[in-house]
Amino acid sequence: MHFQRARPEDPEINLIPLIDVLLVVLIFLMITTTYAKYTELKINLPTANAPRAQTYPHEIVVTIAADGTCAVDHAVLARHDVGALAAALARAAHGRADTMVVISADAQSTQQSVVNAMEAARLAGLSRLTFATQRTR
Repeated sequence: MHFQRARPEDPEINLIPLIDVLLVVLIFLMITTTYAKYTELKINLPTANAPRAQTYPHEIVVTIAADGTCAVDHAVLARHDVGALAAALARAAHGRADTMVVISADAQSTQQSVVNAMEAARLAGLSRLTFATQRTR
């Protein structure tokens, strides 16, 4: 009599439950992730020992990064010249001459980029300027 041993089948990994779990995880990550567009420049303001800043009813914030990139009211400008900055300031002012221009320049930004922002404000017809700083600790 010849008895054959029962050969167990080769074990195989069932991929369908693994794919189901990964799909649920992927959907969860897609729903809970916030997609924020990079709209502001990261700057480190220079420090000063000054009183608390005033708020103005009509103000335009000009942000200047260390590399010279400018943003007007959180909208980054594609060109870095004075004309483009002046045009953006004129659009943001909506024809109001009493608008305050707040220049927030990075502590490492060049003096020329700050002067360009001041010149652009003059070209846009905005004569009220101030500078933003952070308090010394």
